Amino acid sequence: MTKSSEKPSFLFVCTGNICRSPLAELAMREEARKRGLDLFIDSAGTGDWHLGYPPDPRAQAVAKREGLDISQLRARKVSTADFRKFSHIIALDKSHYKTLNRLKPAGSDAKVILLLDCVQGRKGQDVEDPYYGSDKDFDTSWHDVQEGCHALAEQTLSSLSS
Repeated sequence: MTKSSEKPSFLFVCTGNICRSPLAELAMREEARKRGLDLFIDSAGTGDWHLGYPPDPRAQAVAKREGLDISQLRARKVSTADFRKFSHIIALDKSHYKTLNRLKPAGSDAKVILLLDCVQGRKGQDVEDPYYGSDKDFDTSWHDVQEGCHALAEQTLSSLSS
């Protein structure tokens, strides 16, 4: 786990780590890049269905339309060790939030939060799972994670970039 004197680190968590969480990882990397910060940012899933797989082709297409590339990412499952490595573990929906709080070891200082709780007026809302949806649903997820990561960055990174 990072010490309070170290920079924040972020782990974004969804179900299979091939749709929402890789997009959130990318959105936060972009926030850090814009602020000139080199941060530890990663993503994981609560399940192991897609271990080792790249992000869903539709998620990759969203990134590509933004001029970005997530094809090198590979799905992994969240572990208890992550609660020592990361200062912030960010759930993309309420089911992930509950799972992460059950997995959190005693004594961990990691902050487990729901991403859209960072956005004014969106407390308690999920980033909807686009997996069974259309390309439009992936665009909606991208918009939501961008909005959430921007707000999270404002709350946690503003003092680092000055």
